[in-house]
Amino acid sequence: MAVDLHLHSVFSDGTATPEEIVATAAEIGLTGIALTDHDTLAGIPRASAAADRTAIKFIAGTELSVEWRDQTMHLLVYFLDPGPGPLQDRLVELRAARDERNLRIVSLLQGLGLDISIEEVTTEAGFGVVGRPHFAGVMIEKGYVESVAEAFDRYLAAGRPAYAPRQKLTAEAAIRLARDSRAVPVIAHPHTIGLRAAEYATGFRQLVSIGLGGIESYYGEYSPEMRNQIAGICDELGIVATGGSDYHGRYKPHLEIGVGRGDLRVPDAVFDQLVSARQPCRQLGHDASQNGVV
Repeated sequence: MAVDLHLHSVFSDGTATPEEIVATAAEIGLTGIALTDHDTLAGIPRASAAADRTAIKFIAGTELSVEWRDQTMHLLVYFLDPGPGPLQDRLVELRAARDERNLRIVSLLQGLGLDISIEEVTTEAGFGVVGRPHFAGVMIEKGYVESVAEAFDRYLAAGRPAYAPRQKLTAEAAIRLARDSRAVPVIAHPHTIGLRAAEYATGFRQLVSIGLGGIESYYGEYSPEMRNQIAGICDELGIVATGGSDYHGRYKPHLEIGVGRGDLRVPDAVFDQLVSARQPCRQLGHDASQNGVV
């Protein structure tokens, strides 16, 4: 049996509804899932309700982009329920920062001669958080590019002419806020950070000391050897080796729910390990909660 703890819906930059994700997970026999839309918990009630109608166990989550050692790191935060809370409240600020960044991207694209408006991108996103894949969708529709990958390679990725940075929490502040919200923070797809796999244990040890709960080891785009290597590092650090497909629907058509590229299997024991990794709410220091935005 298996689980998938990294899934995106129409509430951020996925193309499936929460109900469709749950239905697919049930159809292929997954025992547990987590919805981890970017910077939002808006899809959690619908996903939770759909899971309640099946035998699937469900975790409420989100994915954050954070700053670490002058790089961007992604954190998956598990057991973060909708409503007020230390990290939940900061998500409101992060979404506002996204809105500002999106307007800047529109301006940059228009300056490059691409006829794209924020209204078109918002329509592409539907009722979800607007992200760069939605810009890519409009660019494909208008014939400026042929694929999401081309949109990022030519325009939207860091260092390309329509890239615009946005406000982020530091990794340390995000981890502390997550723990203060009784959630479990986990590093997502660590290959996107500027470290070699052999450096993960030493590089992440300080984050473990302040509350990091796991590293995404069983990832949709990793080889079996890479998955086992990162899982071994998690054992060394005493944290959970988590995993998921990073499903986005048609924005990442090569990744499927539960199986990634076809060979992914995240052990269902990971779900219970994450439950055990939850810790009582901790009191944050003033600097972490007030000055953790870069």
